[in-house]
Amino acid sequence: MRHLRRRLLAPYHYAWALFAALWYHFPARRLTVIGVTGTKGKSSVAEMLYAILTEAGHKTALAGTIRFAIGKESRPNLFKMTLPGRGFIQKFLAEALAKGCTHAVVELTSEAALQYRHLGLELDALIVTNIQREHIESHGSFEKYVAAKRSLVAALERSPKRRRILVANEDVPESRAFLSANVSRAIGFGVRELEGIASDDRGVHFNYAGTPVSLPLPGIFNAMNALAALKAAEELGVPRAAAAEALAELAPVKGRVERVDAGQDFLAVVDYAHTPDSLRALYGAFPNRRKICVLGNTGGGRDTWKRPLMGRIADEACETVILTNEDPYDEDPRAILDAMAAGMKRAPEIIMDRRLAIRRALQIALSLSRGSQSLDSARGARNQDVAVLISGKGTDPFIMGAHGTKAPWSDSSVVREELVRLHFLRSEAS
Repeated sequence: MRHLRRRLLAPYHYAWALFAALWYHFPARRLTVIGVTGTKGKSSVAEMLYAILTEAGHKTALAGTIRFAIGKESRPNLFKMTLPGRGFIQKFLAEALAKGCTHAVVELTSEAALQYRHLGLELDALIVTNIQREHIESHGSFEKYVAAKRSLVAALERSPKRRRILVANEDVPESRAFLSANVSRAIGFGVRELEGIASDDRGVHFNYAGTPVSLPLPGIFNAMNALAALKAAEELGVPRAAAAEALAELAPVKGRVERVDAGQDFLAVVDYAHTPDSLRALYGAFPNRRKICVLGNTGGGRDTWKRPLMGRIADEACETVILTNEDPYDEDPRAILDAMAAGMKRAPEIIMDRRLAIRRALQIALSLSRGSQSLDSARGARNQDVAVLISGKGTDPFIMGAHGTKAPWSDSSVVREELVRLHFLRSEAS
């Protein structure tokens, strides 16, 4: 039924996209437009490229999952979708052009491609971060999901721009195949290019083609994101050293390995990880930590295959696992968590209220940090052994419930509020 409805609505979406491009006089024709797609890493790569282009002196617009920015003006994306429909992107690009932008970085998804939201973008470049299993039910099969991504490459091929650049992950077979596209320049990137890579809790460091790169985001996956952004920037005329300098000064990317610090004696991190690979990568970025992990039901109505796998990954990597509500939509939220628990050897804690689940994780971390704090007390050092990792939502602004209901939400705000509350309670107790 879902796929039949999509086919019936296809002319409607196409007409909207074409009308909007005509109405706003094809603003993309007067901008350098870089699309960013992939199963994971889109937002981080888009933010990195936006920072590089801005630092290079280009007034740049950014449209993505996290926010919409025109130059230094920025507002959060509250649509619960990466690229809104009904002509949104054409209106946004027209506004960016009117305000003096020369470049635009736009996150593109497979769902947006199926609804022709990329029509009229007239890309100068496209970055494909990777392709992994996701949205299988929505698309009908993994092959159809890959085909939707391939349609974005085809859009680059058809672009009337003089120079069309494709940057794609060559470590993944599906995205490596895209490098045969009929474009001006097809450039692969892979982990083999990350020379001398080293990562710690604060960031990742590597050399790329003789240029040292330091990124204030941890994990090899972020090094790969940075490599994609560096290669695209280089093709767009930004010197490699200047791009590396911009990355070294990169501001924290909200909801992407985002630290929340309220003076506590342990690490608290919020991340969007919602696939098995991204969850492994998140946990792997903190190998020496005692991990207290909070994760949810990975979205109701789709990708049911990954639920027990997500549970197993958390079970293997985390000292304590707390399963909680996330975006159940019209499914029974407890049944979804039970499916996740089925993949675990240990029984997890299940706390349906997400705030209470986060509070519980922070309380456990506080107790653990107190237990080991005596080892550092003589020097007054803060305990760095415990990490609370809260995944699945990132910057998502709502918890989606049954019958289209949605409750305002922010993981980072709730973590901060609960940390302040715990600090107050600790002060009262002392």
